[in-house]
Amino acid sequence: MRRILQLATAALLLSALPGVCAQLHLKHNKPQVEDLSWMWRYTQPDSKRNQENALLWDHRFRPFLQDTLKAPQAFWDKNKPLSEVVMDFLAVPGDVIAEDNRYIAADGCVQHFCPDRGLLWVDLGRTHPLVVFAAIDWISENHNVDDKDAAYTMWVFSNHTIDPTRIPAGLTRSIARWTSQPYGKTTHLQNITRVFFVDPDGTPHPVTPSSISARNTLPPETITEPGQESAVANQKVRVKP
Repeated sequence: MRRILQLATAALLLSALPGVCAQLHLKHNKPQVEDLSWMWRYTQPDSKRNQENALLWDHRFRPFLQDTLKAPQAFWDKNKPLSEVVMDFLAVPGDVIAEDNRYIAADGCVQHFCPDRGLLWVDLGRTHPLVVFAAIDWISENHNVDDKDAAYTMWVFSNHTIDPTRIPAGLTRSIARWTSQPYGKTTHLQNITRVFFVDPDGTPHPVTPSSISARNTLPPETITEPGQESAVANQKVRVKP
């Protein structure tokens, strides 16, 4: 009798083994949530330090940019990887804020030329966080930066392709807030007349400024390809206002 029970138990174990293996396989292959929770601390007020400076100097920050933002870029110094361009556009610190207990937004501007400024936006509500870098670049052949009719191009890079017809609402809210604020210590508001979304492979897609809620009181420009005037920023003459 004992022998029969042992055989029955063995048969049950063998029949269940494929299901157990399958569960273990699924568990092993389940996507791991990328842990960027270390960024949250920099959204909290701290009278002892500048939070964005502290974020930029966190030993995890630069590797984070290098791992997530790899698209080719040609609007700035073409010899620089995008991760270093982000550091350039956040060099003069602005704010680091949390929104809806899900998004982190850090902004800043280029050293000695704050009309060129950047926004780093992170959506932590995904298994693989969406990371977006938006850069505002002065169209130098246009009006001077202190002219109310000065025009700017916005470049939007991301670590995952964004459908321009389905831009995340959290991103558009952050862009609207950011572009409605003066740059640096001035009272000047900028007009974003052209916007390009750039795929992770470097392919640009023109969108209207209104589609991403970028501030603009001028007629939007209708060009469909980036112009030669913004091909390499270090060829421009930039004067600190």
